[in-house]
Amino acid sequence: MSRIGKAPIEIPAGVTVQVKDSVVTVKGPKGELVQEINPVITVEQEGNQIEVKRPNDERENRAMHGLYRALIHNMVVGVSEGYKKEMELVGVGYRATSTGQVLELSLGYSHAIYIKLPKEVKVEAKTERNKNPLIILESSDKQLLGQVCAKIRSLRKPEPYKGKGIKFVGEIIRRKSGKSANAK
Repeated sequence: MSRIGKAPIEIPAGVTVQVKDSVVTVKGPKGELVQEINPVITVEQEGNQIEVKRPNDERENRAMHGLYRALIHNMVVGVSEGYKKEMELVGVGYRATSTGQVLELSLGYSHAIYIKLPKEVKVEAKTERNKNPLIILESSDKQLLGQVCAKIRSLRKPEPYKGKGIKFVGEIIRRKSGKSANAK
């Protein structure tokens, strides 16, 4: 029983949802998103609510029911409010600067790393004295934003001994004690 799939999606003011064949288009103040859905799943709009329905209780249909409801909900929230992720660079000499859609990272390698970001993602790099540099990413597309964050994080993952690397703000890194702590 999909509890997520049964919940209706509220459409806020200023957002329009269009369902045509098996394509859902959501337009709002922050942009426009399109999602193709499986023809088995039906999407119905009644007033300012959207309901996602499935034909039967087969395992695959139950899984798709919750999936497509969550994807459409993420689209509605994305075009109305947007999504924001903050990443922190922990380490001596780690720096980030942004010019337009290009992010330049200095992560302790022999060279700087340049990342060209998609036009749907807005980037801002902040550096304050005595604080770790921050990378702030904003987008209306939750999937794309997560993919970009994962790519940036993969360049220098946080390591468990000193905690150096790129991590999300508020993320807790499990620390290990070094070999000297174990020897007696």
